[in-house]
Amino acid sequence: LLGQILDHWFESEPLKATLATDAVIGAMNSPHTPGSGYVLLHHVMGELEGRRGAWGYVAGGMGALSQAIASSAASRGAHIFTEQPVCRVLLGTDGRAQGVVLQDGTEVRSRVVLSNVSPQLTFLELTPQEQLPEDFVRRIRQFDTRSPVTKINVAVDQLPSFLAAPNARDSRPLPHHGCSIHLNCESTHLLHQAYSEAARGHPSSRPIIELCIPSALDPGLAPPGCHVVSLFTQYTPYELAGGQPWDEQARNAYADTVFDCIEAYAPGFKASVIGRDILTPPDLERIFGLPGGNIFHGGMSLDQLYFARPAPSYSGYRSPVPGLYLCGSGAHPGGGVMGAAGRNAAQVALGDFRRL
Repeated sequence: LLGQILDHWFESEPLKATLATDAVIGAMNSPHTPGSGYVLLHHVMGELEGRRGAWGYVAGGMGALSQAIASSAASRGAHIFTEQPVCRVLLGTDGRAQGVVLQDGTEVRSRVVLSNVSPQLTFLELTPQEQLPEDFVRRIRQFDTRSPVTKINVAVDQLPSFLAAPNARDSRPLPHHGCSIHLNCESTHLLHQAYSEAARGHPSSRPIIELCIPSALDPGLAPPGCHVVSLFTQYTPYELAGGQPWDEQARNAYADTVFDCIEAYAPGFKASVIGRDILTPPDLERIFGLPGGNIFHGGMSLDQLYFARPAPSYSGYRSPVPGLYLCGSGAHPGGGVMGAAGRNAAQVALGDFRRL
């Protein structure tokens, strides 16, 4: 249990709770859930420019990272098709993957196919079911994809000024504006309470809020004097109690709760808001293909990690379909902006390709 680990090393409850948020981020569990300690480890095991456990912003926004990868691939001869959805994996008479079929009927032939979408989309929607073992399909259907995350993107006309560290007179960003700011996490009890509400189908009345202001470090993201604020919040259930829909009223009610919480820490925040984009778990699933809205393509629980990700005997990136590989967050070692699953899958595919 994460709570036991933090109690062993730290005395300060706010410090323990702040660290605990990285043990539950993107996960439908609490700091008291067995296995939650691994999620914290997953978030701090890496390094950035030689600094262990450090994270950084991508200049130009996260989309710039995708563009950099695409540019590098194109410079080496890759052809990239966008806005052309894949409808199925093309199989030969021998059952091997031979490419993909696009929604408009175009066939793109290849001797290997790597799928970066979730295991659910890859194997339950894009691959003919008769080509997959029944126990494998059952495992993929049972893969836990619950997500508590609602992402809110906000445009503001002034830099948030927090009571704990008020802005300077010139309104220039201070050091904390360039960091990840955690709100509503003064104690691990608050985190568990927020989880408990969502477990019963109700959005947290005092949500955990991870607030980032990327424009404080990258001014080009917003007009002069303005900023973009990224709110990673939880807990919000995929399905609301009583079968209530995540309609505009429900979205706005939850966002208002989040903004009221921020207002208590940074008076004037609500008045500075000039636009907001609210993405609940069903929205994240519909727009980005994240099953259940899960940023990891599936829970990072101990029964879905290592040799069991996404299924026992299929953690090595190969699938039951020869020539079809899984290279996204649903593969080992899971989600995160690190590229480990993609690199590992590429190495396996290259080795197999040389033998073809």
